[in-house]
Amino acid sequence: MSKDDRRQALVQAAFNQIAERGFEGLRTREVAAEVGVNIATLHYYFPTKEALVRAVVDRAMERFRTTLSPHGSAAEQLRSHLRSVRGLLRREPKLGAVMAELALRSARDPTLAQVMEQTTSVWHGMVRGLVRNAVRDGHLAPDLDIDDAAAIVVATVTSLTLPAVAGAGRADQALRQLERWLGLTYTESIS
Repeated sequence: MSKDDRRQALVQAAFNQIAERGFEGLRTREVAAEVGVNIATLHYYFPTKEALVRAVVDRAMERFRTTLSPHGSAAEQLRSHLRSVRGLLRREPKLGAVMAELALRSARDPTLAQVMEQTTSVWHGMVRGLVRNAVRDGHLAPDLDIDDAAAIVVATVTSLTLPAVAGAGRADQALRQLERWLGLTYTESIS
C-alpha cells in the first residue's frame, strides 16, 4: 500500500467511526487497527487527533465540492448545487452523519469550531458568488440581499445533515421552498 493509499485508508476509517459512533466514539487505536497499522504509523500521518479530524472534514468537503457544476448560468449552477447536495446526502447518508456530528461537536471544541468555521466560510463565499452573479444576470431579484441569501442557503443545506430534518422527510420540502424563495424555477423533483 502506498503512503497516499494508507493515509486515505486512515481517513476513511476515522470517517466511518464518526459516522457509526459519533465524534466521542472515534478511537485512533481502532482506526490504526482497521487499516492494519500500529498507532505510531497513524501518528506519522496524523500527529494529533485534530489533524486526523481535519482530514475527515477535508474528505467530506471534497465530496460536497463534487456538487458544484461550472456549466450553465449562475442561477442554474445554484439550483444544481442544491439538488446535487440533496442527492449526495441521499446516496451517502454517512456523509450527513459525519457533518452533523462534527458541527454539533464544534460547539464544545474550539479547535474543531475553527475548522468548521473555515470550511463554512469558504462555502458561504462560493454560494455568495453564485447568488451575486444570478442577481447581476437578472435571474434573481435585484433587491435580494446577497450575503443574507447565501447565509440562508448554507444554513438550510447544513440542516439537511441533522437526523431530525433528514429523517422526517423535510429536506425536499425545505429545498423546494428555498428554490421558490430565491425565485429559482422548480421544474423537476429533487434527486
